[in-house]
Amino acid sequence: MNAAEFRLYSHPACLAHDTGEGHPERPARLITVLAALAAQFPGVIRHDDHAPRASIEELSRVHAPHYIAQVLETQPGADLHWLDADTALSPGSAEAALRAAGAVVAATDWVLGGENRRAFCAVRPPGHHAEPAAAMGFCLFDNVAVGAAHAFAAHGVERIAIADFDVHHGNGTQAIFEREPRLLFVDTHQMPLYPGTGAAAETGVGNIANAPYPPLSSGADVRALWRDALLPRLDAFAPSVLFVSAGFDAHRDDPLAQGLLDADDFGWITAQLVEIANRHANGRIVSTLEGGYDLAALAASAVAHVAALRG
Repeated sequence: MNAAEFRLYSHPACLAHDTGEGHPERPARLITVLAALAAQFPGVIRHDDHAPRASIEELSRVHAPHYIAQVLETQPGADLHWLDADTALSPGSAEAALRAAGAVVAATDWVLGGENRRAFCAVRPPGHHAEPAAAMGFCLFDNVAVGAAHAFAAHGVERIAIADFDVHHGNGTQAIFEREPRLLFVDTHQMPLYPGTGAAAETGVGNIANAPYPPLSSGADVRALWRDALLPRLDAFAPSVLFVSAGFDAHRDDPLAQGLLDADDFGWITAQLVEIANRHANGRIVSTLEGGYDLAALAASAVAHVAALRG
């Protein structure tokens, strides 16, 4: 297969989502990722102008109308408006959330418009904890779910897979799709850990595969879960397009968990997902940034992820 076409999607509005002093999900995360990618891959163009606002129709495929209205119509003043103990709205949050989800929609359109195309959406706020009708865990809209639902509705895709390697379980993505047999959701995550979901027994309608691991699991341990449990499921499902929730907080230096992975482990997982996409999906992958809270570890891990995506 020829070298993959690659696009990087982001938007300046994603930096205006203010989470307050000391919050781990802060604008510096995105600034660091974009700077690291620009330094490592100077030929890659950021497609900020191709990240429109997600539409209400696109959001409504995965979120309840009253919840969408709550996020978009709340007007925070000088003080942040807290939707839960961890998730805040600032004056710039609604625009950031619309652009983050919209970037994934735009990336989906581009990836599905050809063969052997891959995209990484460097956006915030992250998304995989957002429930159908509630904010959760730093997340407002479930960006990867919005993109996958768009692939079904606008492109008629028959089989979609979402792979999530964030250290925290993607409870929102699972809740949105756990009754959708056209979609396979596979997820490695530390357990016990926030949000407390993601047991192996949670299987949806046979379309959910959770592979939890204990604290202090090594990169070798997590690679084995992918190799022995999740990659075979993806291969058997043979998706037409692959989405990735790319969280890098299982890194050994991350302050919010106790994983022992390093950047090479994220590169290895990504390379295996690329092979799956090459076999079944004409190489097509849409990836979006989730967690990762140590800036140096986040930068190195994002670089390893994008290097593997680009092949």
